[in-house]
Amino acid sequence: MATGGTALRNGAHGIQDASLAASRIAAPTAGCGKAPALTSGTHTLRINGKSRSYILKLPDNYDQDHAYRLVFGFHWLGGTAIDVATGRTVENGTWAYYGLQRPANNTAVFVAPQGLNNGWANTGGEDLTFVDTMVSQIEGALCVDTSRVFSVGFSYGAAMTYALACARATVFRAVAVQSGGQLSGCEGGTRPMAYLGIHGIRDSVLGVSGGRALRDRFVRNNGCAPQNPPEPAQGSLTHRITTYSGCSTGHPVEWAAFDEGHIPAPQDGAGGDSGSRTWVPAEVWKFFTQF
Repeated sequence: MATGGTALRNGAHGIQDASLAASRIAAPTAGCGKAPALTSGTHTLRINGKSRSYILKLPDNYDQDHAYRLVFGFHWLGGTAIDVATGRTVENGTWAYYGLQRPANNTAVFVAPQGLNNGWANTGGEDLTFVDTMVSQIEGALCVDTSRVFSVGFSYGAAMTYALACARATVFRAVAVQSGGQLSGCEGGTRPMAYLGIHGIRDSVLGVSGGRALRDRFVRNNGCAPQNPPEPAQGSLTHRITTYSGCSTGHPVEWAAFDEGHIPAPQDGAGGDSGSRTWVPAEVWKFFTQF
């Protein structure tokens, strides 16, 4: 089946249908039924003597009785929370929260954390502690669904998202790892996790072989049938998506390879990023909202 006119999709979709989403029971937080104790904007925390901050985006017309999805978007090396929250490095507004704010259409709470030194070294697990603290604060202050917490990131942000997949598989429902590498650690790393890997076959910063290795950990953890997914030809400027078969219920693995380099918003038929033409946000949002 074609995606965006020029992509190919392979594999069985089995568990990735509406029935999977319907089978999960919403788990509302303590913040439900109360006026929100946090508002959209920048919030600061003090953790182990260090100042940490994140940007929060509540849905318009926030409903205190509705349990929203909670989506974290982690920036790349040298990037900022503002870059993620605005999308300004690719296409201002359109690319906000890796382009997910538009398809979410006020159905999710978004979080853009700020890394120390604009990165996610996760020294001594301090970035995991930061995430734990944010999740706890947000769940206490807002009405979110603890069974639908997600993370997406590009490059170093993808590495942090991968670290969460390894270490916080009981907290996060699914992750999207865009052009990542194992830079932020992988504490634990034995539990299943719904995993979407996206990587450019011409990536010269964090090579696609590393992205495949990250993916294969969760192919194993999730009990999927191993395979070498087909990838687009160099020069084709297309993408190809494979859905693994045999994965344990609720733990799909998808692999989206594209013919480009180390970029977050590839488009079919042309080089470079495009916030409006990229196929990535639609795929990520579809992957997240199956739950």
